[in-house]
Amino acid sequence: MGSVNVKNVSRKFTKDEDKSTLALDNVSLEVDDKDFICFIGPSGCGKTTLLRIISGLDKPDSGEVYLDGTKIDSPGPDRGMVFQEYSLFPWKTVIDNIIFGPQMSGVKKKDAIVRGEKYLELVGLQQFRDSYPYELSGGMKQRVAIARALANEPAVLLMDEPFGALDAQTRNILQQELLEIWQKKNITILFVTHSVDEAVFLADKIVMMSARPGKIKEIINVDLPRPRDRTSPEANRLRDHILKSLLKEQGH
Repeated sequence: MGSVNVKNVSRKFTKDEDKSTLALDNVSLEVDDKDFICFIGPSGCGKTTLLRIISGLDKPDSGEVYLDGTKIDSPGPDRGMVFQEYSLFPWKTVIDNIIFGPQMSGVKKKDAIVRGEKYLELVGLQQFRDSYPYELSGGMKQRVAIARALANEPAVLLMDEPFGALDAQTRNILQQELLEIWQKKNITILFVTHSVDEAVFLADKIVMMSARPGKIKEIINVDLPRPRDRTSPEANRLRDHILKSLLKEQGH
């Protein structure tokens, strides 16, 4: 199961006694099991902060977050995180990067390797099993990062602009591959992006956030059939609606 319940979450960052920034203001959200949710909004609206709170890497000043009814107060293997930076261990091979999490959770190395090779196959990098990160392209590194997050077999995969640093062609390919992984693994994905096209192509629901302090401005159900045609009139209308809403938030 992978249902997430965010209840009245606020988060303030304080530099000193006289200066503070309210990043999130009373955010509530219910995410159903196996949903693919994209968060989009102006820069600095708290998207990454919210993702970090759900992951357990950060804590709210007020409010609570639950995964399948259990309160989240620390990181755990039931939540996998993929960052924009590749965040791989450069001294470890691809397979050793992937099995790091299961081994830390107490899985024996032999069993961890069997599991790691399964996810390596899922992302199509079996032939690079014993390569090091410096030998891989950006897209390949991000595939390894996804496999590493999946190797813990989480209920929820949290992704913070994972394709933001990639060229357009590689990005489109990885978007399609991510959808195939999501459909095969039946997990919940929470995905932060600045790309309207990416959100429309990937999401079941798009959570639009306001300019800082971040609040949920609108939740859009994306009813476009899969596989999606990026150039369809329906997709174009939805992109246009989102872009106009974002421009309004930015004061245009």
